[in-house]
Amino acid sequence: MTSARRPPPGTRDDHPRGNRPARADQSAAGDRPVGEARAAGGEQQAGMEHPAEVDRQDEPAVLAARIEELTARWRQALADLDNQRKWCAREVEREREAERARAATAWLPVLDHLELALAHAGADPESILTGVRAVRDQAVDVLARLGYPRHDEVGVPFDPARHDVVSLVDEPGRLPGTVVAVVRPGYGDAGRQLRPVGVAVSKPSE
Repeated sequence: MTSARRPPPGTRDDHPRGNRPARADQSAAGDRPVGEARAAGGEQQAGMEHPAEVDRQDEPAVLAARIEELTARWRQALADLDNQRKWCAREVEREREAERARAATAWLPVLDHLELALAHAGADPESILTGVRAVRDQAVDVLARLGYPRHDEVGVPFDPARHDVVSLVDEPGRLPGTVVAVVRPGYGDAGRQLRPVGVAVSKPSE
């Protein structure tokens, strides 16, 4: 019986299966202790982290700080607005008081002259009448200085912004819609009136 011939050494793998020699890199890794190999792998993974991941980790803290800053600014703005509102309210009330005081002060001379007229009620009636007219003129002047001049013009066209029709009258020779008489004087101009002029107006002829 012919025996099986073995291949010459070197033509085939002389090492049994599973006992092949390790490559250089594998042998180098195998020579290192297990702890050092794991540490090296961890350092490699840590070095591969993307910067964006680090930014995302800090993002909640940045947002929280920004929210806190905006909240503080919002509260400060509300406080400033409230202080401004209170200041405006005080200024408006102060101006109102000052205006009332100015108006009242302007009327004091009128009251003084009325008191004087009453004190001389038993004197000459003509002088009393003169004094009352002077007081009336003084009151009209006070209203004019306060911005409300007197209006009692006759013969002017009717103006609904200034006049209040009290009656319509036949007035031959007058154009229709003409003021022929003043029943009640008005004070102030159009757009700033205390009272419109009460007038009698000529009506169209039939």
